[in-house]
Amino acid sequence: MTEPYTMVVGLEVHVQLLTRTKLFCGCKNQFGQPPNTATCPVCLGLPGSLPVMNRTAFRLALRAALALNCQVAGFTKWDRKNYYYPDLPKNYQISQYDLPFSQKGFLEINVHPDPKKGYTPKRVGIIRVHLEEDAGKSVHDETGRGGDTRVDLNRTGTPLLEIVSEPDMNSADEAVAYLEEI
Repeated sequence: MTEPYTMVVGLEVHVQLLTRTKLFCGCKNQFGQPPNTATCPVCLGLPGSLPVMNRTAFRLALRAALALNCQVAGFTKWDRKNYYYPDLPKNYQISQYDLPFSQKGFLEINVHPDPKKGYTPKRVGIIRVHLEEDAGKSVHDETGRGGDTRVDLNRTGTPLLEIVSEPDMNSADEAVAYLEEI
């Protein structure tokens, strides 16, 4: 009997880049610091502060784009994605939404549908790879007693690489193989 539905999967993967500093400022990009100790006027979006691009983050993003067989754009720009999150002090995220620096790539994955037949190669299209900054972190009281929610802004401005695939995967095994290959 034929299944009435076909699974179609596309994934958006956020990769935190291991840079010494954040995407647009000189604050440490390091996990485990005391809450709200790795912030400055730039990552908090205070008036008069100007972002400066992290060169290492761009180089890492470019290497990833080339590894994913993407076309690198001759021109790119930054956008402000405006939305409210309690842990997003600027109320916008700096991202490459409109004109990403790379797109139209692919990733070759190996799926193991039948152990007797071995691996089956499959090409998953990559729509875009671009940089953006992360938001902060809300820390909720997990006791169930209605305690406070606190905000830690140390993560605000952390460089993220967003990798968006085409909806080319048709099983959980393919999605797992894709994520493992990334």
